[in-house]
Amino acid sequence: MKILSIFTKQRKFEEQLLKGEMEYSSYYKDSFKRLKKNKAALFCLGVIFFLILLALFAPVVSPYDPTYQDYASVLAPPSSKHLLGADEYGRDILSRLIHGTRVSLSIGILAQILASVIGITLGAIAGYFGGAVDTLISRIMEIFAAFPDLLFAMAIMTFMGQGLQNLFIALGLLTWVRTARLIRGSVMQLKEKEYVEASKASGGTSFRIITKHLIPNCLSTVIVLVTLGIPNAIMYEASLSFLGLGIQPPTPSWGNMISSAQSFISFLPVYSIVPGIAIMVTVVAFNIFGDGLRDALDPKLRA
Repeated sequence: MKILSIFTKQRKFEEQLLKGEMEYSSYYKDSFKRLKKNKAALFCLGVIFFLILLALFAPVVSPYDPTYQDYASVLAPPSSKHLLGADEYGRDILSRLIHGTRVSLSIGILAQILASVIGITLGAIAGYFGGAVDTLISRIMEIFAAFPDLLFAMAIMTFMGQGLQNLFIALGLLTWVRTARLIRGSVMQLKEKEYVEASKASGGTSFRIITKHLIPNCLSTVIVLVTLGIPNAIMYEASLSFLGLGIQPPTPSWGNMISSAQSFISFLPVYSIVPGIAIMVTVVAFNIFGDGLRDALDPKLRA
């Protein structure tokens, strides 16, 4: 009777699909449905979209050129002319804050792209081939992970010199190890699956198996890692810029704005508070959305 009940349910399910009464649900459709139920993650996603639009249209929405110096408004308090006041060179703080969004987001995203490319490549190679290759790559990962993150980034920037391109490289080298470790572990599990064995039996090359079968099945892990890695890169950029090793003035950056505002915090606190709030909001939004995305993509939560 139990077997008959199972077959009856299966036949009923197939009939509903054929009639269009039931929609076929894929892994990503299920994940998106779970994500829509997480109101906090959706709100933070809206904040992220707003920041991206603000960065894209920064020259349009900012009231002034971020490098324009109005000497008549040096350290001016917030007013109708300068909504958030002006800095020690008479530059509009709101305009520099808006353009700083472009710098911070571009650095966070590009640094994570570089870290993902390095981490996915080395992690997949180590997990698939194992043996001496895995040992060599694992030792390299241990060397990179042995240094404190900020000190390692400072050493790279000191060695390569200041500049936007060098900052991308430094932050990419700083954060690839975590990606490589997780991809390595996922690939070590996936390479034992039947479809991988079938691909080997049909003459599939190692490159094809890695790129067509293993890495695509790690896509959800990569998406979450990138989402959670962007706020870390933004924090590191702000820290390096604050210490004078990151983005250099007059290019606006939230980190160098806070650094420049130290001497004036007693009588123009908005100068340092506003970029600090911008960093906090961005980091919190990415972290909450990343946590929600991780929960939505978790296969164990599938209904």
